[in-house]
Amino acid sequence: MHQLFLEMAMTWLFILFILLLVVSPVMWLKPSPRQRRVSALRTAAIKTGLTVKLEKPPLHGIDTAMPVYRWGYPQSRLGPDFALVRDDHASAALKSFAYGWRWRWEPLRPLPNELESRLKALLERLPQDAIVVQSHRHALALWWWESQDFSRFSTYLADFEALRDGLAGRPDDTAVAVPFGQPKV
Repeated sequence: MHQLFLEMAMTWLFILFILLLVVSPVMWLKPSPRQRRVSALRTAAIKTGLTVKLEKPPLHGIDTAMPVYRWGYPQSRLGPDFALVRDDHASAALKSFAYGWRWRWEPLRPLPNELESRLKALLERLPQDAIVVQSHRHALALWWWESQDFSRFSTYLADFEALRDGLAGRPDDTAVAVPFGQPKV
């Protein structure tokens, strides 16, 4: 009788082990709470017209791709080139711009006071995992580690859109600002 009980127990343990082997890969496929939050954040951001990608940031020593959210400039109104880096990721040799932020490279033409104030106010509000705010001819970009959900992130959208609209049409190279076929004024 004791022998029969041991055999049944071993059989059930073997069946349980096989079930765990079958179920464990399925558990690995289930997204974590962070993955679900980030997926919802990216989907909602894309629906607002943003471009979201994983790319290498414009920083020295970081070869890992990180999320970048881009607000595109209109094709006929290109933007200036500049990059601001959070102090934690910047050299002390870089010129300070606003509390906690330094110029990685400045725009060739100074920003008007209104745009500079708007940019400083936005930088003060950004989460700590926002590392780079960059503008280039085609887009205004935020490089960050997506620490917030969309409801919190959406509080920055109007500020980024207003900043993008103010920067549009202020390219560093005015030769490229003239649309093809249009006379240079």
